[in-house]
Amino acid sequence: MPPNEYTITTDKRCLDLTAIHAYLSQTYWSPGVPMAVVEKSIANSLAFGILHGKEQVGFARVVTDKATFAYLADVYVLEAHRGKGLSKRLLAEIQSHEELQGLRRFLLATKDAHGLYAQFGFSELANPSRMMERRNPDAYSQAL
Repeated sequence: MPPNEYTITTDKRCLDLTAIHAYLSQTYWSPGVPMAVVEKSIANSLAFGILHGKEQVGFARVVTDKATFAYLADVYVLEAHRGKGLSKRLLAEIQSHEELQGLRRFLLATKDAHGLYAQFGFSELANPSRMMERRNPDAYSQAL
C-alpha cells in the first residue's frame, strides 16, 4: 500500500491501546510491560500513532515538558508495514510538531536504529559522563 494510505495522528482517542500493548510487551525494551503501565505512559506523553485505516501499525511517544526537554520512546512500525518510509514520516511529524520546537535537549535510546535517527539529527551523547540513570529492571513485576 502506498504511504499516503497511512495517517499519523496525535489524537489519543484513535489509538488502539490493546494493539500497542501487545507490541510493546514483546519488545526488547519493555518485555512484559503491564497494560496499566502502557495506558498511563500514553496518558502522560505526547503520543503519535500510525494508522492504516483504523489499524494501529506504528507508534511513538514523546515524554516532554514542551519547553526545554523531550525523550522519544516506544517507537515501532509493524513488520508488515516496514519499508514504506513510515518511520521517516513519523520522525518528521514528531520533529515538526508545534509543541516540540525550541527544545534544548531531545534524547532517545536505541539498540539498532542509529542510522535512522542520525538522519534526523540525533547523535551519540556529547558528554556521556554527565548522564546518569537510576534503573529498576523489576518495575513491571512490582505493583503500580
